[in-house]
This record gives sequence, structure tokens and C-alpha cells, in this order.
Amino acid sequence: MGQALFPRWRRPFEWKDYASMVYTNDEDALKHWPNECKEVTLEYLKTSTKMVKKIVQVLFEHLAVTLDEPRIDALIALKMVNMNFYPTCPNPTSPLVWDATLIWVSSPFYYKMALVVCILNWNKKNLKRKESGWRYLLSLILSNGRYKSAEHRVRTTSTQSRVSIPIFTIPQPTEKIGPLPELVERDGMARYREFIFEDYMNNFFGKAHQGKKSLDFAQI
Repeated sequence: MGQALFPRWRRPFEWKDYASMVYTNDEDALKHWPNECKEVTLEYLKTSTKMVKKIVQVLFEHLAVTLDEPRIDALIALKMVNMNFYPTCPNPTSPLVWDATLIWVSSPFYYKMALVVCILNWNKKNLKRKESGWRYLLSLILSNGRYKSAEHRVRTTSTQSRVSIPIFTIPQPTEKIGPLPELVERDGMARYREFIFEDYMNNFFGKAHQGKKSLDFAQI
């Protein structure tokens, strides 16, 4: 559990409290996750994982590419559940809060490492999105630039709080990530290079909060 603070900037990076639960297996989850929510959270994770697998399958079938089940499993091997609480703020227009809540690409870490994020939201009114963006980098790279996704942000208010529960599905560290060969052949070029996902993670965490620069690692 914690708060979204960024010490280097000496201010909140997001106006929220949160609890993060990393999934390894059922036994560890039931032993270490909070007693108040562990069973329902585990059920939510398992149900959502089935949906995520189907989403990945459909997304790439739409590009006339078939991924076998072991490949899909490797691309969503690691899973994490976040419970985010965005409280009301007595002065949401102050510079400190304004900066923390208007930054595009909130929760930057796992959004840029996840292939698919499944999110359960309460109070969507304060959730804003752009029409285009680069938030989910892995789908952008695998699709050779086809699948772009919208950046979004949460705006705090003085009257209404918000809760969200995203599930992040992340490739296993040894997985090779790069444009799918069928798409490279069709396009006549690869727009991004192939890399081991663990190398990407190490690079990313060394340059966190630097926006689109995390994509530079994959550029040719």
C-alpha cells in the first residue's frame, strides 16, 4: 500500500492512495493479499485473465495474425492488481494538485509494460482521454505501429472521489518483443527492433517518468 509520490519532484505524481497485489499463485495470494479483499480480487483476476486472452487473440486476428496459446500466455504471464482510491481534494485548483492530476499518462510504470490492462471503474466522469496516444507501448511495437492507444488522466474534484481497479498483464522477462514477422513482411519494414522484455524493463525503470522517451529503447 502507498501513495503516488515522486520524491525527486517533491510532490505527488498522482493524487491517490493505492494497494498493489502481484500474482504468483493462488496460495501466495490467499496468504499475503489483504484479508478484506483477497478472495474477490483473486476471482476478479482469474475472470479478467480469460477475457484478456480473448482480447489479445481477437486483436491480432484482426491483423490476420494468429498467435498460439503458449505465445499469448507468455505475453500476459505476469499479473498485478491495483486498487486505486482518488480522494476528494479541498483545493483541486492549487498548483501542486493541478500538476499531479493533469499529467497525461497517470500510473506510468505498468501501463508502459503491460500488453493489456483490464480496468474496473467507479465514477468515470473525472476520467479524461485523448483521441490518440502511445500509452500501451507493447501493443504498438507488436503490431508494427498499428495499435495506438489513448492517453488518459484523472482530474480530482472537491466533491467526488473515485475508485479504479486495473489488472496489468505483463510479458515474462525472457519473452522476445518485436513487430510480428507477418506484419513486417506485409509492411516491407520493421518500425521497431526486437528485444528481450527484461532488457526493456531495466531500461524503463532507469528512465522512469520521462514520457515518450521509454519508446526510444525500441526504435530502430
